[in-house]
Amino acid sequence: MREMSSERTLNTTPATGLAVLRELLKTMRPRQWVKNVFVFAAIAFSEGRLWTQPEPVLKVIAAFAAFCMAASAIYLINDLKDIEKDRAHPKKRHRPLASGRLSPTVAIVAAVVLVATVLPLSYLIDPDGGLMLVLCAYVIIQGFLYTYLLKNIVIFDILTIAAGFVLRAVAGAAVINVAMTPWLLVCMGLLALFLGIGKRRHELVLLENGAGEHRRILNEYSVPMLDQMMSIVTASVIMAYSMTTFSAPAVPQRPYPVLMLTIPFVVYAIFRYLYLIYQRDGGGSPEDLVLKDMPLAVSILLWGVTVLGILYMFRSG
Repeated sequence: MREMSSERTLNTTPATGLAVLRELLKTMRPRQWVKNVFVFAAIAFSEGRLWTQPEPVLKVIAAFAAFCMAASAIYLINDLKDIEKDRAHPKKRHRPLASGRLSPTVAIVAAVVLVATVLPLSYLIDPDGGLMLVLCAYVIIQGFLYTYLLKNIVIFDILTIAAGFVLRAVAGAAVINVAMTPWLLVCMGLLALFLGIGKRRHELVLLENGAGEHRRILNEYSVPMLDQMMSIVTASVIMAYSMTTFSAPAVPQRPYPVLMLTIPFVVYAIFRYLYLIYQRDGGGSPEDLVLKDMPLAVSILLWGVTVLGILYMFRSG
């Protein structure tokens, strides 16, 4: 009876005409493309002022676009797999596929087209094959291993999400043929863990006793466990970012590592994010928090401006 009443509250009328494209675009999650900014990390912190040169900048922008296409294909695959589970979620039940507004056939065709297009495109962007190799790993790990296996294994589900962010950073380095410092990679992996744990906690609190019906793996977690993990990762992110600034090859380290001036922005942004998680019940959609919370957005913007200003000042000198 509960399932029948739930179905009546949904708009299950299939979309037609241009509305299909609108529903398809929603399912591709363009707002979450902001996660792909990790691709720009390598060029921002690399030596040689590569971010002032048109060719490497265009390559990284193209790599960003390729990851947006790949990520959208993965979102389509994930929503196709989780149609029934999404219908048990108070928010996700209104997604195009879960509500019935978008046909699964349309989603399948779109996912195939995106994957079939992005791989050859990645080779054109980077003939050395580095970008295509990373994208293949990203699609296999996130689109298939995670969707059909790893998302149901406790802790591995969060680690797999973090691996996707690290792969983005590696792709950005591969496309311009530069090396990334180990601390930068560690920092990005830990930051992704931070966001992933926050998302799991939000789902657990939001769904309460029905959490396992929507996502089986949530039965393996508890709020105290996730809070403990969050505490550990929060401290680790701050330390890893600090070590990144202390060892960045892009700027002088003497008489002191000038990038350390950006640490306060990172500390504030992390604490603000924690505030939104614990006091405002946020964390389910990191990109929404960045776009909607002004203090968080301003702190990230000031961090970016300060980093670019320091890099430009010392590289031009």
